[in-house]
Amino acid sequence: MAFRFKPVDDVFYDLFQTSAQHLVEGAAILAELLGEGADRHAIAARMQEAEHRADETTHEIASRVNATFVTPFDREDIYALASGLDDVMDYMEEAVDLTVLYEVGALPAEIADQVDVLQRCAELTAEAMPRLRSMKDLSEYWIEINRLENAGDKSFRHILAQLFSGSYDALDVLKLKDIVESLESAVDAFEKVANTVEQIHAKES
Repeated sequence: MAFRFKPVDDVFYDLFQTSAQHLVEGAAILAELLGEGADRHAIAARMQEAEHRADETTHEIASRVNATFVTPFDREDIYALASGLDDVMDYMEEAVDLTVLYEVGALPAEIADQVDVLQRCAELTAEAMPRLRSMKDLSEYWIEINRLENAGDKSFRHILAQLFSGSYDALDVLKLKDIVESLESAVDAFEKVANTVEQIHAKES
């Protein structure tokens, strides 16, 4: 009797879409932090819950890889993509958590530019994940994420220049620098996700 391979488990595509939607939610919660009079403790609690949900999706992807005979693309790439998406959420949650833990007062207005970049990256990533099924129309995704990452770098440098301009107390500089670095790490993690998608596309096309 001929040996029959199990069909590819398409659930991975759904899980990546879910993971990307977690990032859209996380970026939206992060943006609330900038609102005047925002309840930061409540925002941090919601962000932590969103991060837990994202972790659960990441763990489910890993469990599926271990239990699935035929995956839609290389296992290493599945792990890399899942890990990259998870890193974005972790860094965004870190930024919110540090803002509360450090009892930071007003955040520099320039941080809004970083948050805008993160929200756009999250939206683009959520739009791109369904296209993994066909591997079509993905190049615009990683090109635009790269452009946004460059914009995020520029914003990051401007914020650092502002922090070290003498307008802030030394302790506030240290606190705010940690927060903006977490946001910058989240933007960088989005670029890694896009690079992983590009690598997958190159192998599968």
